[in-house]
Amino acid sequence: MKKISLLLIIIAFTACQKKESTTKHEVVKDSHSFSNPAEAVAKHLDLDIKVDFNTQTISGKASWQIENISKGNEIIFDENTLNITKVTLGDEEKETKFELGKEVEFHGKPLHITIEPNTTKVNIYYYTTKESIALQWLKPEQTADKKKPFVFSQGESIWSRTWIPCQDSPGIRFTYNAKVTVPKDLMAVMSAVNPQEKNDTGIYTFKQEKAIPSYLMAIAVGDIEFKPIDNRTGVYAEHTVIDKAKWEFGELGKMVNAAEKLFGPYQWGRYDVIVLPPSFPYGGMENPNLTFLTPTVLAGDRSLTSLLAHELGHSWSGNLVTNATWDDIWLNEGFTTYVEHRIGEEVFGVKEAKMQDVLSRKTLKNNLDEIGNDSPDSRLKVETKGRNPDDCLSEIPYEKGYAFLQTIEAVVGRKKFDEFLTNYFKAHAFQSITTEYFVAYFNKNLINGDKTLANKINLDDWVYKPGIPSNIITPVSEDFNSIDNIQKTWRKTGVKGLSQKIKSTNEKQHFIDYLPKDLTTEEITAIDKEFNFINGGNFVVRRQWFIKTIQNQYKDAYPAIEEFLTSYSRTGSLLPLYKEMIKTPEGKAWAKQIYAKAKAGYHATTVQAVEPLLK
Repeated sequence: MKKISLLLIIIAFTACQKKESTTKHEVVKDSHSFSNPAEAVAKHLDLDIKVDFNTQTISGKASWQIENISKGNEIIFDENTLNITKVTLGDEEKETKFELGKEVEFHGKPLHITIEPNTTKVNIYYYTTKESIALQWLKPEQTADKKKPFVFSQGESIWSRTWIPCQDSPGIRFTYNAKVTVPKDLMAVMSAVNPQEKNDTGIYTFKQEKAIPSYLMAIAVGDIEFKPIDNRTGVYAEHTVIDKAKWEFGELGKMVNAAEKLFGPYQWGRYDVIVLPPSFPYGGMENPNLTFLTPTVLAGDRSLTSLLAHELGHSWSGNLVTNATWDDIWLNEGFTTYVEHRIGEEVFGVKEAKMQDVLSRKTLKNNLDEIGNDSPDSRLKVETKGRNPDDCLSEIPYEKGYAFLQTIEAVVGRKKFDEFLTNYFKAHAFQSITTEYFVAYFNKNLINGDKTLANKINLDDWVYKPGIPSNIITPVSEDFNSIDNIQKTWRKTGVKGLSQKIKSTNEKQHFIDYLPKDLTTEEITAIDKEFNFINGGNFVVRRQWFIKTIQNQYKDAYPAIEEFLTSYSRTGSLLPLYKEMIKTPEGKAWAKQIYAKAKAGYHATTVQAVEPLLK
């Protein structure tokens, strides 16, 4: 799944002694956190909060166990739009001074807290405000059941500081316990070990014994239920969604087993998912133990569950081994996209994997066409200093990262690369690393001085240079080749019967993507009659078809497009439609009208992405 000079932060990684490995000390700079963990760092959180739907606030106490490395008299936390009411030290709650520093756009303010050389615990009393980007409060009518209110958080990348005062950097990891009080008719879940049924007190407790970075802190509160899929996987959702979701995700256990077979044990205990209301802004968010999902994945035929493979993959790449700064996001998303494709091949077969590879390359090409082949943001290692890290995120870290790892696999062989990845995940479990650290590890453990091998892989061009290196693999799908042949003849033979030849989501998406640009109204009508794209149940297929209908000003689709844009807040899927609409004056006026209706139901991150387009 955030224009300004920032304080430069030095993060010192402490060596983590394990039987299987010893991690070296590493020093990096995180320009998106005010904290200075080289001097004083948070290690564990005890959170005691109350969720109030009447005031739309979360209030309570964040008690941080800290390590005062420098034995100094200050620790710095990140906060953004919070109200800090009091700070105390230790179990005896000795009140201490605190001061908020100068505000920086997107990043909030540094919270300076006076401590003593021997301080090991800092208690921060606070409450959230309605400006919290991380929290979205929903009225009953905005939920699936339309009976009870709902709230959920979205912390990535630098928004956890808008609902918890924390050292908000992916390079700082901590464990946590939480006590959450909610209305008695609702249930709370978090990125931790979760309850499986509602209680009659409205008080829920949580424990996360694995060290996580702050962006993976997550909470959801609503009228939700749980149903198991197997002994370690299950699904949470509202009552009207739960049975559909359980069936849709019926192969979840197979995915976990496939991932373990490929890359080593799943180290988080349970793996559950929760289907959130439509305003959730992403396809999914890999919160530990509990992936947050968009309801748009519920296609009714399990055709969109590759998204699950991606979020599950983060249990190894991202949650287990994490990017140390947002400049290194490809270490999360590129590796996870590779793991996603490997899980997909294992569960759904080679033909499916080949189609996904072709679609992946098209996504990469489209993104490069948009941002420019020479753009610095087309590098894997990017520079986010002075920018909102969310604004720097594109498909590049996902798809270029995947293409890079696929290239390595092709050069060294799958068996050798699987061994390397398994050892990499094992050696750096529950740690955060930089691109430079990975490159050094890669050169030592895979290249090992072999210049011929290094030249074939061409790592520096992939990681540090814009565009795409010449050794990228061009995937081929025989199934897509058959569709390409259909594209050459359907205008002469007609479209009747094509829906029996083009069946899967991938096949339909490929067919739509390569339709001629000069479609006539009659042709669009005939295609839609054959496939029922406009009113079908598949979110991805509808999105791709709507782009074509907007391009050709096919007004019969306009009511469905408006319904689509006002019903969901999945940012990455709405943006292509808005971008297509604003290419004409009439389309831009139409887009503004729709956005005015939809804005109240959009997540803040969606608003941030769409609003600049319409100015």
